[in-house]
Amino acid sequence: MTNETSVVRMENIHKQFSGVTVLNDVSFDLRRGEVHALAGGNGAGKSTLMKILQGVYSLDSGTVQIDGKSFTNLSIEDARNAGIGMVFQEFSLVPTMSVAQNIFMGAEKTDSFRFLDKKGMYKQSKKLLERLGVDLDPNVEVGTLATGYWQLTEIAKALRANAKVLILDEPTASLSAAETDRFFDLVRHLRNEGISLIYISHRMDEIRKIADRITILRNGKNLITSNVADLTDEEIVEGIVGQHTEMLGKHHKDGSKIGKTLLKVTDLSTDKGVQNVGFEVRRGEIVGLAGLMGSGRTEVTRALFGIDKITGGKIELNGKPYTPKSAKDAMNNAVALVPEDRREQGLVVSHSVRNNLTLTRLNECETSGLLSNKKIMQMAEDLIGRFSIKVDDPGAPASRLSGGNQQKIVIAKWLGRDPDLLIMAEPTAGVDIGTKSEVLSRVTDFANQGKGVLFVSSELSEMIAVCDRYVVMKRGKVVAELSSEGIDTEADLQLAIQHAGSDDGTQSSNTPSNEAGKE
Repeated sequence: MTNETSVVRMENIHKQFSGVTVLNDVSFDLRRGEVHALAGGNGAGKSTLMKILQGVYSLDSGTVQIDGKSFTNLSIEDARNAGIGMVFQEFSLVPTMSVAQNIFMGAEKTDSFRFLDKKGMYKQSKKLLERLGVDLDPNVEVGTLATGYWQLTEIAKALRANAKVLILDEPTASLSAAETDRFFDLVRHLRNEGISLIYISHRMDEIRKIADRITILRNGKNLITSNVADLTDEEIVEGIVGQHTEMLGKHHKDGSKIGKTLLKVTDLSTDKGVQNVGFEVRRGEIVGLAGLMGSGRTEVTRALFGIDKITGGKIELNGKPYTPKSAKDAMNNAVALVPEDRREQGLVVSHSVRNNLTLTRLNECETSGLLSNKKIMQMAEDLIGRFSIKVDDPGAPASRLSGGNQQKIVIAKWLGRDPDLLIMAEPTAGVDIGTKSEVLSRVTDFANQGKGVLFVSSELSEMIAVCDRYVVMKRGKVVAELSSEGIDTEADLQLAIQHAGSDDGTQSSNTPSNEAGKE
């Protein structure tokens, strides 16, 4: 490949943090008008490499070229001026601002009198959203929207800056299947316009569908750069996890251990749109809460954990009334929640790994009424070992860890409490295949101990892998319950979800206008 064909060339990149080598002689190039997938296990160095390209991190040695221009000290401004755009997996939006305000944040339009050109920003935002296939009012406050619309706003924000290179970090993590397909159409359109895209993803089906080439990093080093068509899925997976790994399939469940009803929900309604929802979770059982984005799944999990206000119905836990009014109530009743957004809801990222791991069990770390640092350190070390959390210094902020290791912290701190009911919302978002398989195995093992699991995931393959039954929701209501028998593929489950409730006129999809506040 020649320089003329490359919009980005990164050669022999080295980077250390506190003496720990994160990138070791890594090279990466991006051709004009291609989609180049960047893959690797959590902690492989993907994020660090991209932050160097954005000018966020300086490099210790190596070279960066953008459009043939060399940079030794690439700044954020240099990267932005060179047309480098980024769509973050972790959102950088202001919830109290409108979609249009977020899209133009830091680049506000003004009229001839130097007043904010609100109409101009509205019109341009509307056009950008229409390019994404979204019928969404740009004046809507971002904080009222579903997670998927946050992602789409981030994408529109990057496109507004007229990026020549667009870095997409797990861009479909919060999108429904239909939204993902529309997004892929947009990616292809951008590629045809000559825009180059770096696509960071752990989803093999997406990489296969959208990427031209793939680079795999492992332990901060180059492992593979190849045309996607020249590699099998097994080769890609093996490259990422460092060993031969079976593709995601059914995890072994001991069906004979399914016992008495643990959780019984009857006519549950909340102030967030949940209406007369009813279902059960038995001991030893994993129940999948299925539905499209905006169906009300997340709101049910929040109500069960005492976050959203319950306005009607009743809940029984272990045969006794359960009316959680706070997260503390839920914890006192042996209920745990792995939330959808780990950085905002699951972690205190500025605090240490050790403190995050022990936050839910501080009462166990007391000696004579005072917190014992020795007990805290012992508990943290135990969880780090049990859950294979990759961290050099447990005293370092959780923000320094990869997304996958952050998720392991969230799961570890809750499973460490040994709850009876584990509620999991998007538990593998943004994690690599090896970590994903590990998480699903832990969920299965947990259920086999006679505990109950309520499982929410946008990745249907995960639902199929672990769930015994499915409770299907639409527009805040339960419209069907499905057995896992006969549902062996994503297509099977997708069709079942789409057709559930169709006999009563319930639509299979939702629009931003009437569902923006849900999920």
